[in-house]
This record gives sequence, C-alpha cells and structure tokens, in this order.
Amino acid sequence: MLLAESFAAADLPVSDQLVLPYDARCRSRQRVTLVGGEEMGYVLPAGTVLRDGDRLLASDGRVVEVRAAPEELLEVRARDTLQLIRAAYHLGNRHVPVQLGDEFLRLQPDHVLGAMLRRLGCSLAAVVAPFDPEGGAYGAAHSHAGAALHGGAAARVGDYRPAPGRRQSDAHDPGHGAHRSPAKIHAFK
Repeated sequence: MLLAESFAAADLPVSDQLVLPYDARCRSRQRVTLVGGEEMGYVLPAGTVLRDGDRLLASDGRVVEVRAAPEELLEVRARDTLQLIRAAYHLGNRHVPVQLGDEFLRLQPDHVLGAMLRRLGCSLAAVVAPFDPEGGAYGAAHSHAGAALHGGAAARVGDYRPAPGRRQSDAHDPGHGAHRSPAKIHAFK
C-alpha cells in the first residue's frame, strides 16, 4: 500500500488524485482509494485538514493531488452585501465551516441554521458542489492567510506544512520542540 506522510511542492507533476468530501479531509490519518484505484494510507499531524489542491508526497516519490468531492450543500444568497455579511457573522459565531464565494456562502445542510438564515432574510438553495470552507484566522490547518512559498508550495500560516528551514517533524513547532511521536501506518484498520 502506498503511504504519504508529508506534503509535496505545488510544481511537481501529479501522478494520481484523491477525491474526498470535506468531513473525510478533516481526518489526519486514514486509508483511502485514489482515483486510479490504488489504495493509499496517509498519516499527517493531528489537526491537519486537507484542502482542495493540496498535494501529498507518497513514500515512493509520487505526488497525489487532493480534490474536494462534490457534496450536498446549502447555498446562501442575500439581497445586499450587508445582509450576506450579517449571515456570515452569525454562522461564524456558531463556528460553522463556511465557504465564501462571490455573492454567496455555502455550508453543509442543517435545518436549524437554515431557519436562522431565513429569519435573517437570506434565500437558500440546495446545491451539489465541492466544499472547501474558509480556514479560521487562528486555527491550525485551515488558513490560507499569509501564504509563504516553500519549495514551490504554499505554506499556510497556522497549518502543519513546514515553514522554510523547518523539518516536517517540527512543522508545528513554534520553538519548543515536537509535540507528538511519529505516527505508524498500523493505525489503519
């Protein structure tokens, strides 16, 4: 079985793709099936969230691109920018993963949140689309903010991709040592 334990540079050629819905991309270790049919396991630091477009480096040197799978979502639209901002504020206040788009918000279906958004005057529609929600401003493995180049790949602030000059083992290290021992592949069942 193929194994990936780190991210690859964005300029390396891709040999296969991994298509997963958002909830599966939030797991830092699992066994998956690639688009080409091959099984792969990946083991990444706890808290890592795979983003659409991330690339994983397999133990044999191959590069696997991560894609967000289409899934059922709730699309929120508003009559004006202020109303859409208000909706985003209330969703953020509830720590709901939200994808921001041009004049819309997308979130996983939830009837309680849907009712709240309707009370705010928003219109809702069920859509099927890839879901790649916005990362948190402070959260690990979610933020696109402050991207820095590292070997051709974007390293996001607050995530577990190594910063320039850092080893993969200390990518989360803010200066006080590694927090976990290396994961083992036998954790897959």
